[in-house]
Amino acid sequence: MHTSSTAVWYLMRSTGVVSQVLLTAVMALGIATTNRWSPRSTPRFVTAALHRSVSLLSLVFVAVHVVTAVVDPYAAVGLVAANVPFAGSGNPLWVGLGTVSLDLIAALIVSSLLRQRLGYRAWRAIHWVAYLSWPVALAHGLGMGTDAASLWFIAVAIACIATVSAALAWRLAGRQNGKRLEPQVA
Repeated sequence: MHTSSTAVWYLMRSTGVVSQVLLTAVMALGIATTNRWSPRSTPRFVTAALHRSVSLLSLVFVAVHVVTAVVDPYAAVGLVAANVPFAGSGNPLWVGLGTVSLDLIAALIVSSLLRQRLGYRAWRAIHWVAYLSWPVALAHGLGMGTDAASLWFIAVAIACIATVSAALAWRLAGRQNGKRLEPQVA
């Protein structure tokens, strides 16, 4: 592998892992925002603002991950496979899952940009795809990632799964305790 190819390959791998961690934080913060949680003595809008900021940061890392996957000759993803699910020739399932997750994230972005025109109900319905996008992205990393069998990667994946699982359990526990969760407009 050529030195510049090696650098691109490492950048692709690292931005994929960072993207998964950031997307995990986005999921947890989104759930916290829905549950109207905020740290003590902090206004609730701070959680929503943090959710938006981490979402934007995750988009930067996802974009770099996708671009490096397309330009890296070793990855052999290609522009079509990065945009059309399961269209690639090399590892079509795992690359396809990454593409599905990317397409779902794109729907989230567009709906967020058009939130005022869509209305809350339509925006919220589209926003539910985040619950599908996150595990699909995780499966992409576990299946495609060259580090998927390494202890550190497994630890990161377990931490991500535990974080989202805990956030979901907390959200569901609030509903079961009879708390009606009102939408928070951010």
